[in-house]
Amino acid sequence: MTPVDYVIVGHVCRDRTPFGPAFGGTAAYAGRTALAHGWRVGVVTSTGPDWDPRPALDGAAIMNLPAERTTEFENLYTSQGRRQRLHGVAERLLPAAVPLEWRRPRVVHLAPVANEVDPATLFVFEGALRGLTPQGWMRAWDPSGHVHPRRWEEVETLLPHADAVVFSEEDIQGDWATARRWARRTPILVVTQAARGATLFWQGVPHAIPAEPVEEVDPTGAGDVFAAAFFIRLWETRDPLAAARYAARVAALSVTRPGLAGTPRPEEIIAIRAAIGG
Repeated sequence: MTPVDYVIVGHVCRDRTPFGPAFGGTAAYAGRTALAHGWRVGVVTSTGPDWDPRPALDGAAIMNLPAERTTEFENLYTSQGRRQRLHGVAERLLPAAVPLEWRRPRVVHLAPVANEVDPATLFVFEGALRGLTPQGWMRAWDPSGHVHPRRWEEVETLLPHADAVVFSEEDIQGDWATARRWARRTPILVVTQAARGATLFWQGVPHAIPAEPVEEVDPTGAGDVFAAAFFIRLWETRDPLAAARYAARVAALSVTRPGLAGTPRPEEIIAIRAAIGG
């Protein structure tokens, strides 16, 4: 395998939708966002024999561990927020699954969706910007698959070693005391807030990041798009505020189109870069 610029570790999922099965998972949305930036992308994932992740990630290199089942979510959006049901989980992703040639990328993005990524995977990478989207470590489910919050058990182990962490206000059930406490344990932490933008904590100090006003069609994956754009721009500029404002512009695109079609296109990335001057 050849080296890559952006490594994502996490399951490419199958989402149950009213229109049939669709690709889902942070790995799919973030991977497509990195590809749109012209970066070489490597994805470490696992799916069942009935779900090929390649159509979702055309142009990416994929290390796909065979599994009996694919990780499958059913999402229901209500006025009280998103409710989820999990119908299956693929194989756990261990450090050994990362090819040796992929261990020195520009950015590594650990992207669990169903507690499938071994936290020790973070430590096999050298010289990379280490990005986390920990939502999958903050979920559990009952025997019928109904998803509910869980305590992030690895938080104290991982936060001091992460360069940037992104999760949603929903992931912490609006518990800003927890967000502020975690922000003191890692240099850069972002809490996305849907149409209200995001809050960037830089060295523990909060900064409001406004959202771009758009007409929302489908919010699925917007946080994943934000995270990938943020990690990439942070690597490029080393400026968290500039990276967050850039990511907010890229993420705004994602809610204007349904599903994976909302991920940015190369020409849109070029236009946004031109508009901000680089």
